[in-house]
Amino acid sequence: MSPAERESLLVRILDALSDPRSAMAEGRPHQKAKGRAIDMLTLHFGSTGRVIYLAEELAVLYPGEDVFVPDILAVLDVPQPEDDPRMAWVVADEGRRLSLVLEVLHQGDRNKDLVANVERYARLRIPEYFVYDRLRQQVHGYRLPSPDAERYQRIVPQMGRYSSAVLGLDLAVSGGKLQFFYGMAELFGSADLIDRLQGMMNDLETRAEQAQAQAEQAMKGLREALLAALEMRQLPLPQEARARVLACQEPATLQRWLLRAMSASSLDEVFAA
Repeated sequence: MSPAERESLLVRILDALSDPRSAMAEGRPHQKAKGRAIDMLTLHFGSTGRVIYLAEELAVLYPGEDVFVPDILAVLDVPQPEDDPRMAWVVADEGRRLSLVLEVLHQGDRNKDLVANVERYARLRIPEYFVYDRLRQQVHGYRLPSPDAERYQRIVPQMGRYSSAVLGLDLAVSGGKLQFFYGMAELFGSADLIDRLQGMMNDLETRAEQAQAQAEQAMKGLREALLAALEMRQLPLPQEARARVLACQEPATLQRWLLRAMSASSLDEVFAA
């Protein structure tokens, strides 16, 4: 690509990104759904080690086509850099077409996402295209039947799930949210994992508190049993010795004193080292 062509390309990209019709936000529900989806996918592929490039709202330019900015795009066999310098995905430079596009539809242009994009992405031979209709809580899936096809076929859901061959995952609406499944396992995003970890910590703290309460109750029982045994054996128990029993925090020591109290003839034998 010549310098003049590249400059023209950058102008087209900047024009597309500054076009209010293309950049129109759909509000927080749209942003949250999109952010949660890419978060789940990034965590999943980062943990499995599969090489796949994911991007959110990255300008895309195919040769001879107007710039478009998908909500989420995926390209197979392209590494995901930690600090991605790309300002756009330029097919002519990258040498790779998109593998998948996911759009989140909330209050936006339904005709664009469900009609125009279906035709355009198929013509560009993007193997898979999914739309999460957040407003109506539906998933729409489309797949090219062959690499050279230019018309999509609808993906037929199986038990409410839409299979993505590109991602190796299933998509479905679950609990009012777009959810991804890896086999039978449900993927989690960062917020989900934090909530689960917090729940585990709360559960551990509750159990620890319960264990502490049980231990204190057991200690109280040992002290009461020891005092009762000393009284039953009619062994003198001065205030200092009683205070020693009540202050003891060692269950093993209380148990040892209790066993001795059952047969000892004096208090010194009970408290002997």
